[in-house]
Amino acid sequence: MKLITFTKKGIYCPQGKFYIDPWRPVEMAVITHGHADHARWGMKKYLCHHFTKPILYQRIGVDIECQSIGYNEVININGVKVSLHPAGHIIGSAQVKLEYKGYSSVISGDYKIQDDGLSTPFELVKCNEFVTESTFGLPIYNWLDIEELNKRLQNWVLRNKENGKTSVFIGYSLGKAQRIMKAVEGLGKIHVHYSIGKLNEAFENVGIRLPDYEIPDFKESTKYLQNEIVIVPPALLDSSIIRKIPEAATAICSGWMQVRGARRWRSADAGFPMSDHADWAGLLQAVKATEAEIVHVTHGQTEVFSKYLNEIGMKADVIETLYGEDEEEAEKEIIENPGP
Repeated sequence: MKLITFTKKGIYCPQGKFYIDPWRPVEMAVITHGHADHARWGMKKYLCHHFTKPILYQRIGVDIECQSIGYNEVININGVKVSLHPAGHIIGSAQVKLEYKGYSSVISGDYKIQDDGLSTPFELVKCNEFVTESTFGLPIYNWLDIEELNKRLQNWVLRNKENGKTSVFIGYSLGKAQRIMKAVEGLGKIHVHYSIGKLNEAFENVGIRLPDYEIPDFKESTKYLQNEIVIVPPALLDSSIIRKIPEAATAICSGWMQVRGARRWRSADAGFPMSDHADWAGLLQAVKATEAEIVHVTHGQTEVFSKYLNEIGMKADVIETLYGEDEEEAEKEIIENPGP
């Protein structure tokens, strides 16, 4: 049975007549999470988790038609049972499970096995067919535990304070920035770019407490930021905004920082391997636990990861999608052209 197909518009369920994270306008879209490469403008109807709904309003517009449901809540769409299960990636992120005539498919979107203390922890879901990302699908990617990673961020801030430096962290506005805020809480005033502040509201509106923060006006003098903590999105790396921050020491928070020669490493003073995606061990843990008969590998290290799965006895193939590659450019567009 084919419960999902891969089309030019995105992942499609023909029985249910809906798409999952489509990249072109369609009638009905089930959205795994609020990152801009998975949740796009132009769909007639959206379905997502309750926590993702305010993010879609922030990023796409308040005039969209959007229905939301909770985790493990089952709804019927044209005879297909649809449920959302925690993906652990960011707030409201979900794996989409489809069930039809005894057959099940799970489209995982982006996911993370580690519990970051902000996202609902990842839930292992058994299925016949599994769609997995492979952003960090190489053995070199093995994340530090959350406590150790946070300690490294904290120690960097404390060293900067001793040297009169301003700690400027670079991290995605949704997910990464909030993790940085929690990690450095109590070490000084936290200042975040307005794009981060707007998305912080999505956390606060559903009862997730974040540290106190301020949104600076970078058009005015920024002398008062010296020796404090500033968080900005990646699109502003090497921008005039960062150059205005006095005595700035910059740190990129990204899984790519696991490799010192990563793109743009030299333009920052430090790099921390913080990721909202599963590492190599996490990907294998998730895929094996599904007990799926077929695994579709998307965005990332697709060839390497799918080859390895086949070598260990799991049937896997590679599916081309438009996820991942344009995530940074999509966020840049949001920063330059903010919605309501």
